[in-house]
Amino acid sequence: MPKNPPEMVAAVDLGSNSFHMIVCSLKDGTPQTIDRLREMVRLASGLDEHKTLDEKTQLRALACLERFGQRIKHFPAGSVRIVGTNTLRTATNSKEFLIKAEQALNHPIDIISGIEEARLIYLGVAYSLSSNANLRLVMDIGGGSTEYIIGTGDTPQEKESLHMGCVTVSNIFFKDGRLSKSAFNQATLYAEQKLEPFQRKFHQKNWDEAIGASGSLRSIAKVLKAKNWSNNGITRQGLEKLVAHLNQCNHINELNLPDLDLERLPVFPGGVAIVYATFKSLGIEQMTVADGALREGLILDLLGRIQDEDMRSTTVKSVVERYHTDKKHAARIKHTIHYLLDQLKENWHWALNESCIQFLNWAADLHEIGIDIAHSQYHKHSAYIIENGDLAGFSNQDQRILSTLVRYHRRKLTPVAFVDLPAPWSELSPYLTVILRIAVLLHRNRLEQNLPDFKLCLSRTKVSLEFPEAFLEQSPLTRADLKLEADYLKILGFKLEFI
Repeated sequence: MPKNPPEMVAAVDLGSNSFHMIVCSLKDGTPQTIDRLREMVRLASGLDEHKTLDEKTQLRALACLERFGQRIKHFPAGSVRIVGTNTLRTATNSKEFLIKAEQALNHPIDIISGIEEARLIYLGVAYSLSSNANLRLVMDIGGGSTEYIIGTGDTPQEKESLHMGCVTVSNIFFKDGRLSKSAFNQATLYAEQKLEPFQRKFHQKNWDEAIGASGSLRSIAKVLKAKNWSNNGITRQGLEKLVAHLNQCNHINELNLPDLDLERLPVFPGGVAIVYATFKSLGIEQMTVADGALREGLILDLLGRIQDEDMRSTTVKSVVERYHTDKKHAARIKHTIHYLLDQLKENWHWALNESCIQFLNWAADLHEIGIDIAHSQYHKHSAYIIENGDLAGFSNQDQRILSTLVRYHRRKLTPVAFVDLPAPWSELSPYLTVILRIAVLLHRNRLEQNLPDFKLCLSRTKVSLEFPEAFLEQSPLTRADLKLEADYLKILGFKLEFI
């Protein structure tokens, strides 16, 4: 993050239906929206049966991102947060698309899990509403997924992301805009089946007010108001009238609904089916629609990072507690990591890069969490938890980077694991791994005594350690460990020398 807070920040949501961008100025640390951009891209419609994003959709999306990029291209690093959601999580060729998308925007793109998406949506909704002690159900319909969250104040408590969205449901049940009562009933049943395992958790008995937070829900609320079917957001009675109207039409072009954006028309029936199924399954009678959503949540999360309140660090602390790690041991390793980085700062400018330091600190904190599952191969268990857990604040790429560092902090190395990481981590991670491995190795005895002063030299192909005279003679286990480490590092292309 920049040392001086940026004057402006931006957030971009690469949704499965629409791409959204919000630009905010920062006055006294408080964001004030100065610009919004939105384009209906319908990314989810470009997925074929093999989950490959077709060329036509990619070109449409990249053209949009070129326009967005013109607005934010010159924003400093760390002042823009861009996330991809369900379709980019799902697409088998998303890696290739992301390379081109990042070039268009000149900023990195994070792919986030459905649960992380739910957390950020709740943040945005809570920020846009007056604070109260009520338990809220927040619902957000995207193009490829729908999120449900229960929370109070600024804190989400229950979060779920279901694989159904206005684009995907419309594509399955209302192909080419064709409507029928049978198709609508099937779409509703499909959504009810998706919700069934979570019906009890999110039932109206467990919250005080329901809030909608997406374009689909805003569109439905606007249509109900324009038709005088509801004057208080979305109501059960109003929905029943809207559903009856849909079921009288044979095609979306016959809907003739006032205040419905023509761009939204092709995905409107799918959205209505999801909302109707939700009202029925969860016993909802009325839902208010909020302005805040994922992009506002992204701005707040970004501000936390800028103001040294990174949600990822909070998550790491909670994981450390959950898996009962040895905090004193982790602290010793972190101290040695910083001792090593200080020696590298002149020749390796990235050694002082805050992201590198963060990931090394997190890796030191989490490298032993797998011991709580089994001591044998614990580094593999630790890596699995990190890569597959719901870690608030972390993107999918963040989790892969951290998981890789932890997986290879000891024993055998696999070079291809680093090559597959996103840039620039594919180049940085081998060096970070070497630093982490040395720090862990030198504290293998877990003694509380300080290490003697020693020197580290690191080049593209060589690692040199110089200890005080007689240290290695008096530490035969450390010498033996370093000999073994020299063999391991050869696989990564490093020659380890020590005296």
